[in-house]
Amino acid sequence: MPGPTAPGRTSPAGTGRVAGRPPLPGALRRFCAASGVSSLGDGACLTAAPLLAASLTRDPLQLSLVSAAALLPWLFSGLVGGALVDRWDRRRTLWTTDAVRAVLVLTGVALAATGWIGIGPLAALAFLLSAGRILFDTAAAAYLPELVRGEPELPRRARVRLRATTDVTEGVAGPLAGAALFTLGRTVPLVAAALSFLFSALVIRSLPPGAPAPRGTGSSALKDARAGALYLVRDPLLLGLALRSALCNLAFAAGTAVFVLFAQEELGLGPVGIGVLLAVEAAGCFFGSLVSGRLTERVGTGGALALTAVLLAFAQLGLGLAAGPFAAACAVLLRAAALGATTVLAPSVRESVLPAELLGPVTAASRIAALGAAPLGALLGGGLAVMGGLRAPYLIGAVFLAAGALVSLTMTTGPRAAGRAAPPGTRPGNGCARRANP
Repeated sequence: MPGPTAPGRTSPAGTGRVAGRPPLPGALRRFCAASGVSSLGDGACLTAAPLLAASLTRDPLQLSLVSAAALLPWLFSGLVGGALVDRWDRRRTLWTTDAVRAVLVLTGVALAATGWIGIGPLAALAFLLSAGRILFDTAAAAYLPELVRGEPELPRRARVRLRATTDVTEGVAGPLAGAALFTLGRTVPLVAAALSFLFSALVIRSLPPGAPAPRGTGSSALKDARAGALYLVRDPLLLGLALRSALCNLAFAAGTAVFVLFAQEELGLGPVGIGVLLAVEAAGCFFGSLVSGRLTERVGTGGALALTAVLLAFAQLGLGLAAGPFAAACAVLLRAAALGATTVLAPSVRESVLPAELLGPVTAASRIAALGAAPLGALLGGGLAVMGGLRAPYLIGAVFLAAGALVSLTMTTGPRAAGRAAPPGTRPGNGCARRANP
């Protein structure tokens, strides 16, 4: 075995590992690979499902039903997902979830191939796939530490590896692959997604079993959320963060509901162009999470929250007024970067001002308030597009985001936000452009 080398240098054995760091366990590498392939399927569905819906109907209101169905499970994610994972075997939950999702997607393919697919079945499929992803993500976060016991640094490295893998596959590679495969046939990306879920299930099933599921403590999640809600409404800073997230989700979901029609009819984009826009969004979100720490150093946490809120409103307005793909891509990139920074900053502020015993309940209450706005926003977007055209959801969404900026300026810029926030640069977001913002 080669001897130690200076920090930051690679081992002379040519392994590429940084000397002094223990190698990541093989089981962890296989788990990250399986999660990445699973996320690739999610990214493909992210593009394929709206395109398939748009091939069935050009009615924005019907399209908004599919978007609302995909967002609805996030409303219950904070309460149900964690409670179930705490009681189930994590590895079995992971591989079973992806196996079931493979069957669901293949069922959708069969319906489409026989002409039985419609907006109703597609909305149900979107709901179930989204619920499965939430369960997978929650179980993955709980299972990951079980693969890296024994070394204090490994859990952090494992989280970074897993997050980087899923961000790239779900946010960039998946949408591009889904868009490209859609040009070959409207069910081709769904078949690819089903194969990715099946591969993930088989690999995870071969991993070491997890620790026995802990017994429930008897604490009621709903009771905890109620206590958290009472604390939330009495604290202006925390209430401001929750209101801003709710307004953001309302605005973003309104645009997402008609995004495919907007891109096709207003921007003149085809499936591949839509996939590129989604990849640009994911890249901007990742960039925003990286620069959030430097932004906070320059203007403070409260100032950064206010600045990103203003940029979100400006970018949403720019997207609604965009005359072509390049202008739309610039607006999407700016909006995603601002959102990426926000998804790092807001949780760090919440964590810094809350006592440990209230962090869970208040976070759950905040998620319910914020995520509950997303499906409502999707339905609102469909209605606005019917009444005012495909640009209306983005222009009205900019008004909601301007209200969110006002909330930030008046409620989240005080000394509590500026003085006690934890360093935000250590918490990069994961898929913030795709999911509702908690």
